[in-house]
Formats: sequence, structure tokens, C-alpha cells
Amino acid sequence: MPATEFRAAWIATVANTDWPSRPGLPAAQAQRELAAIVDEAAALHLDALVFQVRPAGDALYDSPIEPWSEWLTGAQGRAPEVAWDPLQFLIEHAHPRGIEVHAWFNPFRARHEAARSPEDARHVAAKLPDACVRYGKFVWMDPGDERAVDWTLRVIADVVRRYDVDGVHLDDYFYPYPEQKQQFADDRSFLRYQRGGGKLARDDWRRANIDGFLQRLYAAVHAQKPCALVGISPFGIARPGMPRGISAGIDQYDQLYADVLGWLRQGRCDYLAPQLYWPIDQKAQSFAALLPWWAGQNPLHRHLWPGLYASRAAEGKAPWRVDEIPQQVQMIRALGPDPGHLLFSMRALHGELGEQLQRAYPTPAVVPASPWLPGDAPALPAARAERAAAGPRVSWQAQADARKFVVQVQNGGRWHTFAVRGAGDGSLALPDDATAAAVRAQGRNGLCGPARVCPLGP
Repeated sequence: MPATEFRAAWIATVANTDWPSRPGLPAAQAQRELAAIVDEAAALHLDALVFQVRPAGDALYDSPIEPWSEWLTGAQGRAPEVAWDPLQFLIEHAHPRGIEVHAWFNPFRARHEAARSPEDARHVAAKLPDACVRYGKFVWMDPGDERAVDWTLRVIADVVRRYDVDGVHLDDYFYPYPEQKQQFADDRSFLRYQRGGGKLARDDWRRANIDGFLQRLYAAVHAQKPCALVGISPFGIARPGMPRGISAGIDQYDQLYADVLGWLRQGRCDYLAPQLYWPIDQKAQSFAALLPWWAGQNPLHRHLWPGLYASRAAEGKAPWRVDEIPQQVQMIRALGPDPGHLLFSMRALHGELGEQLQRAYPTPAVVPASPWLPGDAPALPAARAERAAAGPRVSWQAQADARKFVVQVQNGGRWHTFAVRGAGDGSLALPDDATAAAVRAQGRNGLCGPARVCPLGP
């Protein structure tokens, strides 16, 4: 079995955090930057990119529902001057190299404080103004308004239907993080709920709104693509005092209305990526305490792939250790099989941290299987290896049940994963000292089939 590990990085587009480098770039430059991100991910042996396609009711793809994002073109609703689709571009560049693309949505944020252009006529705040709420410097879709929930679900279902994404990813913004003592102005939707016979207190009603949204989302995604992964990345502390000795400035259960432990019990996601954005040595929010605690809250054994704060670790300031991220990766691996993590964010994965990650990821890996999703392991692939004049080479043929192909090489009497490639026909040059190659196919739910072992003659 090849090494399995989810190695992902977030590509944040809000306020041009990771990509594009500025709004309104010429299409050719924006494409070069996005292609360079894929190159860097491949060089680091990452196997997934989590691409922010909807920062605030806008789109970093050609949406029939929501307007183009100002962080791509410079003005909300303005289409690129050359017709192109960043999400499709990323998929076409990442998939042949065995890198998954997960579409990252902010489910209810409708306007970010960094936004500068006016709202487009197609924006949700223009179409459904009374389903949106201004809160502090932001505008939010009201999760208690069924029209807002339906809108977001329609947006996500559209992407899953039209694009070959490997997963859907939600960040930690459900109800907004509290700003001073301001109240979220959802009186209209709460009164409508009460007039309809609802009996829950407002806090319980808000949590039920998010629970219901996630239940519908999980069903909708898998109705379109049964093996697409649904991932959620909540705040990294479930509640203050969980585990004992851990403190937090907010209580996400009471203030974000996110019952994350309930989501794990109910199977609302295929992977949970709690944002464990603290160093090992920070005792009040210790990574070393939080990690095993989260692992123990997973009765359905869904994937637990924490988010790691690579951008802060790269700054190298105490209490962050010099090799904080590699140490955190090792701690995750020590928890058991099928480890994984997500790195925030792509812009940090160079320099000294990039070198550390290259040492932490010496060979490629494949995304772990999700055996609760439907599908069987693929069949034995058609593959052959030969030692030609130009050197040893292995090739294989596409097959209907394969999502990826995993190539392993034997040299020095030992096997290691050499490459992961996309679903089509493939061919790779091998190291001169290779004595055999093995090719196996990976299905859409991550199960790997039997290996075709191809000896190489002398």
C-alpha cells in the first residue's frame, strides 16, 4: 500500500491573500501565478489544494448565480477581460499531477471589510437584501432565513455539478465572530420561526439552523458526486475548558452556534480540519493537548486533518519553535493511520519553512481512503516497464474506475512512492538504479487497487 497522507494548503483569495497578487491582473499574469502555485505544491509533494472560490457572496469562477469577485478583476461583477475560469484552470493543472482540488466556500459572509467596489446587481445582498444582516464591518447572510440557506446550497451544488472538484470545504464562519457587544440582527427570521410554531430558544434555534444547513449540504454534495469529500474547518477549540486547562476568547458553541462535536457524532462531514493555530509550547491553547483531544471526539472515525498555522510559524517568533510545523506534522502522524493536515496558507510555504516541508515530505503520498463512501477498489491496471536506451521508463493505460495512478519504485531492495498522477494514460522516466516499478489505481473514494509489478531487466 502506498503512503497515505492528506497534505493540503489553503489558497486564500479574500483580499488577495495568496492569489492573485493584486486585483485586476492581466489574465496571462494571473494564470502564470496560479500555475506557479501548482508547481510549488507538486515540488513540495502536496496532494491537495483548497481553493477559495467564494469569499463573500462572490465568485472566483464563472458562476451563473453570483458575480465575479473584485479580488480577481478589480470590481465586483466585472468579468475577466479575457474569458477564462480560475477554478477550471486550477483543476486542469492540478489533476494531471495527482493533486486534488477542494472548492472552499464561505457559506454566509456576504461582504468583507476589505471590499471596495459596490455590490453588483447579482449579489445576494442586492437580490435578497432582507435576508442579509450588517454586523460590524461585514454583511452576513442570515442562516435563519431559509432563502439565504437555499441560495448558498444552490451555489455549492452548481459548482459540484459543473466542475470536477474532489471536495467541498467550508471555513469557520457560520454565525459571525462576536464584535464587542453587538447583537446579530436576526429578529425578523426568529420571529418568523416563532410565528410558525417554533419553540426553541434563540441560541438553540441558531445552532439548529447551522446543523440543518450542514445536513442538507452533505446530502446535496453526495447526491451530485457520491465520493466528493465534504470538509469543515472550524475554530480549533470546541469550547473553553475542552480539554481541561484550555482557554479561549470565544465559545464557538455559544457564540458561533457551531456544535462541532455534534457534527462529528452525526457524520456531517467527511473530514474535520479544526484550526489548531497555536504552538506546542503555548500552554493555554497547547497544540499538544488539543490534538489528541480532538482525535478522541470522533466516534464515526471520519478523517481528522487539523489546520496548521504555517504563516505564523514561518515568522519564527517564540513560543513557536524553529521547526514547529514539522514537529506538529510528526505528532499528527503518531496518532495513527491515514494522517493529514492543511497548511494556512500557500504564501508561507517557501524559504526555510519550504525546506522543512521538503524534508517532512520526502516522497509523494496519496489522499487516504474514505471507505464509508461508495465504490470498490479499482482493478489491476495495464502497465509495463522497460529499460530503453534513454533509461528506464514505466507506462500505464487509463481505466474507467481510476481517479489517480500511484507509481512506486524499487531500488536498493526497498520500495518507495515515486509519483502520483491523474486518471489518464501516463508514462514516467524512472531512476537509473530502479529494479522494478509498481503501478496501482486509486478510485474516487480513495481505495487503492492491486499493484501491477513490472520488473526491469538489467
